[in-house]
Formats: sequence, structure tokens, C-alpha cells
Amino acid sequence: MNKPESKSRADSAALGQNPHVEMKSAVAGFLEDFKLFQSEIKSQLNEQENRLAMLDRKSIAMSRPPLAHAGESETPHQKAFAAYLRTGDDDGLRGLCFEGKALSTHVAADGGYLVDPQTAAEIIGVLRGSSSIRSVANVVSVEATAFDVLVDHTDAGAGWATETDPAGETDTPQVERISIPLHELSALPRASQRLLDDSAFDVEGWLAQRIADKFSRAEAQAFISGDGNEKPTGFLTYPAVDNDLWSWGVLGYVPTGADGDFNPNEPADAIVDLVYSLGARYRANATFVMNSKTAGAVRKMKDADGRFLWSDGLAAAEPARLMGYPVLIAEDMPDISTESFAIAFGDFRAGYTVAERPDLRILRDPFSAKPHVLFYATKRVGGDVSDFSAIKLLKFAVS
Repeated sequence: MNKPESKSRADSAALGQNPHVEMKSAVAGFLEDFKLFQSEIKSQLNEQENRLAMLDRKSIAMSRPPLAHAGESETPHQKAFAAYLRTGDDDGLRGLCFEGKALSTHVAADGGYLVDPQTAAEIIGVLRGSSSIRSVANVVSVEATAFDVLVDHTDAGAGWATETDPAGETDTPQVERISIPLHELSALPRASQRLLDDSAFDVEGWLAQRIADKFSRAEAQAFISGDGNEKPTGFLTYPAVDNDLWSWGVLGYVPTGADGDFNPNEPADAIVDLVYSLGARYRANATFVMNSKTAGAVRKMKDADGRFLWSDGLAAAEPARLMGYPVLIAEDMPDISTESFAIAFGDFRAGYTVAERPDLRILRDPFSAKPHVLFYATKRVGGDVSDFSAIKLLKFAVS
């Protein structure tokens, strides 16, 4: 009965006493574990290679030529609008209208088509950043053909009351309604059909730049000296009187004391008088407006202590300052001459309002200027003085 058990103990003893057998068994176990480890490493490497291959494919897709990438990311309206600009094919724009996908972007063919939002935003951005009254005025967007401004140009009356005495009547404020009609502003850039056929030519960017340039120059002139006849009414169009005689409906001015020049004895006094002719509630947001030639004369002025009144902006986009107030260089302002109003000072955000419709239309004309293609761009904009007490002028005259 005890023989098998004795034999097992003997075998175990013999195995334990043989170091070669133990080593062989350990090596076999190690090799088996190493094979499992190699298998796991290969599997992880394969997964990593697959991930890298996917990343490479994405990188290749992202690094495609800009035109191809832009074409893929364009909205249906952008693609249809680009086709209309290049070839005159308006089927895409009409299709969008008929399908109800972009009813607000369609206009009758005889009136052109609305510019795609990206191009329109680029044009509006240039207009807002231009050196014109628009950049400091109150700009509103309207859907109607005119914009009405209600201005309370008198203060409501006030009085003291006691506990027992009846309160007396106070003055009633006068509310003025100013209607700003919108007028059609147009530009007519042109390009050759050969240039439009070139797929590398950015027709939308080129068109936006040309339109913005034409619009900004026309607006800048109209907001200053426009006569209101099919164009905005400029603030210099209104009559001007000595500020001591000022009343609503006209602009007040301060004379320099010399005919067609600053006073030779105290040239800076006129600038100081102009600043303090403006009410205190407007001075905080006031801006000087003048052209470059006038600015060249003003920046030489010094105060009684020999310090320059003019200081240049510290940053690239920061405007120069005169007596601490920003200066807008508007080239459409008149030069210094006899009885000219070469410098304006005021809170133009309160004193001048620009009203515009947000839409911009383009009509393609391939017939009127062959072999060139004309692009008739139109938008509606108006402008007028909305607060006559917020703007003062400097008159280069004795009185």
C-alpha cells in the first residue's frame, strides 16, 4: 500500500537534487512568457500603425490646395453666387430660392442677387474701419426706406417743492423728429472674362475689395458735404452761426480771430475755445475731425508752457490726440482758407446717424463693356445730423 507514495517521494527528491532539470524547466517557462509578450507588442504596434495611417490621411486631406478646400467648405449659396459671378449662371441661385432654402438671399434677376454673407461681412468690415464719419457716428441697420430719430433737444423742467405748498407746473420737453431717408449707393467694378475663367482667381475677394473701396470713398464725402439730393446730408451742409447765437437746426462755430488762418499771436486759443464751446455731456466722447493738411498745421501748436497740444497714438491702431481728444483724419474736410470750416469737434455718435440696409446686391453685366464684365453693386444708405448741439465747428475768420 505504501510503495507508490514512497516512489513519488523518491522521484521528487531526485528532481530536486538535479539542477539541470530545474534550469531547463525555468527556461521553458521564460520562453513561453516571452512569446506572449512579443505577441502583445506586435498587436500594439499594428494598432499604432493603423492610427498613424488614419492621421496621415486626415493630414493629406487638410493640406489640399486652398481653392479645393475652400470649395468643399463653401455653402450652397456661396457656390451658386461664385458661379453667377464667373459665368452668369444663376440657376443655382434661382434653385435655392425655389426650394425655399434661402428665400432671403434672392432678388429678382433684373435687380441682381444679394451678395453672400461672407463677402458682405468683408465689405461692411472695411467700411466700418475706414477713415470716415461712419467710424465715429451712430450706425443703425434698418429694413425700411427711412429711419426716424426722436430727439429731445430741451431739458424737462424741474423745481423744488415743500411738504405743504402745491407743486408748480414744469416746462414740457420738446421732441424733434428727424427722418433720415435711405439713398442708393452704387459701384461698377469690372474684370475681364479671361480673368474670371481662371479658377485660381478669387473673384469674391477681389469684388469685395473693389466695392468696399468705391463705397467708402463715396460715403466719406457725402457724410461731410453731401447735399441730401439722392445722397446723405453732410453735417457741413447745414447753416452755421456764431456759437453765442446757436439754436436748434444749425451748427455753432467758434472763429479763429484771423481771416483764413489761426490767430498769429495766440493760435492755440481757438482750439481751446472750440473744445469748451461743446457741452460737458458731449465732451467725454468727442472727436476732432480734419484733413491731413490741417493736421499738419495744428500739430505744431504749443501751449503757454511750450508743450505740444498734439500727441501721436502709442499703438498702431490708436488715433492721434489733440488736447487729449482723438483726431479723425478725414480727407474730405475743407482746407484752411478764408471763412472755411476746416475743423469740427463733437460727439458724432450722438450728433450724426448713419442708417443702412444690411443687404448688398450684385448685377452681372457682360454686354455693356465687352470684353470686360461689369458688376453693378448697390446698397441703400442714408445719413444726417441727429443732434445739432453735439457738433461744433472752427471757422477760419475774424468773426
